[in-house]
Amino acid sequence: MMLKVEDMQQYGKEHLDTVVASATTVQTGLQAIASAYGEYTKKSFEDTKSFVEKLSGVKSLDKAMEVQTEFAKSAYETFVAESQKIAGLYTDLAKQTFKPFEGMVAKFSPAAH
Repeated sequence: MMLKVEDMQQYGKEHLDTVVASATTVQTGLQAIASAYGEYTKKSFEDTKSFVEKLSGVKSLDKAMEVQTEFAKSAYETFVAESQKIAGLYTDLAKQTFKPFEGMVAKFSPAAH
């Protein structure tokens, strides 16, 4: 099998295009992840502020315990949901980042010839 200069140039161009596509995907994915973290932080802050306001208005220990329990349950549920959402974004990012390289691997793998 003889390699031609044109084939090598085409491979170089395809490789560069693939790297650029992957880098763009990474940037977009990281922006989505950062946004999700930001939204979660903002929601957590607002929920904590609301909890403090509710707690400052209670008149009995029983009511304080009820408000505390509600807040803890809500905070846990939000944490789990947001963690799953963010983990999904990381998974999607990994899949999308390597997707452009699949074509190159298939093209140059021995099974393709």
